[in-house]
Amino acid sequence: MSVLIYAENAGGKFKKSTFEAVSYAKAIAAQNNTNLIAISIGNVAADELAALGKYGAEKVLNVSNDKLKNFVNQAYASVIAEAAKVNGADIVVLSNSFSGRGLAPRLGVKLQAGVADGAVALPEQNGSKFTVKKTAFSGKAFAVVELTSANKVIALTPNSYKVVEGGAAAQVEDFNVEAKASDFKEMIKDIVRSTDKVSLPDAEIVVSAGRGLKGPENWGMIEELADLLGAATACSKPVSDAGWRPHSEHVGQTGIAVSPNLYIAIGISGAIQHLAGVSSSKVIVVINKDAEAPFFKVADYGIVGDAFEVVPKLIAAIKEHKTLA
Repeated sequence: MSVLIYAENAGGKFKKSTFEAVSYAKAIAAQNNTNLIAISIGNVAADELAALGKYGAEKVLNVSNDKLKNFVNQAYASVIAEAAKVNGADIVVLSNSFSGRGLAPRLGVKLQAGVADGAVALPEQNGSKFTVKKTAFSGKAFAVVELTSANKVIALTPNSYKVVEGGAAAQVEDFNVEAKASDFKEMIKDIVRSTDKVSLPDAEIVVSAGRGLKGPENWGMIEELADLLGAATACSKPVSDAGWRPHSEHVGQTGIAVSPNLYIAIGISGAIQHLAGVSSSKVIVVINKDAEAPFFKVADYGIVGDAFEVVPKLIAAIKEHKTLA
């Protein structure tokens, strides 16, 4: 019996959400007095792989294969499932990222495992009972699910578990497995990343704006605020539909679901569809001139005021604070 963590990488580098998932998996391994094995797929440097040991992985299985250079849902699921079987892992952990949301159900089928996606806390184990707290209804609520199967798959919501360091370098082993030809019916030919921006799904701080900005020409102050805070920029659906901002920034029920430590909503009324994608945020700050805007009902902090007056003052205050610091 052991715990297997899929360590997702982007361009050969591990993301913060990966370290969160490894730390989370290590805590589960400790609960069960067993070891933690990580698996990495893609071209990742040996020292980067060994560094996963700092977060609790004792051994790292390295899958380096040209056919698996880019993410292929079915093929990656086959490789991870095979690694779980070979190493006797009955609990598989991964990040509930874009890739993870595609992998988790496929792993569930291949391993005949119960799946808890969107987990936000460590499992509670009482005898044979194994329960996991997770998000439900597009993040509007939480559910506690019981996994009764012998094998279990848990996908951890990014920013819901702290990164814990303290281990030593992990042992790295090559893991060779032949993926089936049928796993490559759909292939990703190319991935284009915005290297100059903070990744929205992984961002700890998100600055988001809506139609209250009146037009794309006013987004400069949003980008400046985000840059000062080291944040990702986002927008509401009407804004992306109007072409003011790219669809890759649209957060909400039909866009990207985010769970940052801080979500700043500027000029967004807070329709239920938008709230569904941001309600898992730890702290929500709302800036809106309409005191009756629905967003204020779920906000931790709110400012009733015109964004064109409030945001420049906020930017000035942050700049002053940084100067004094």
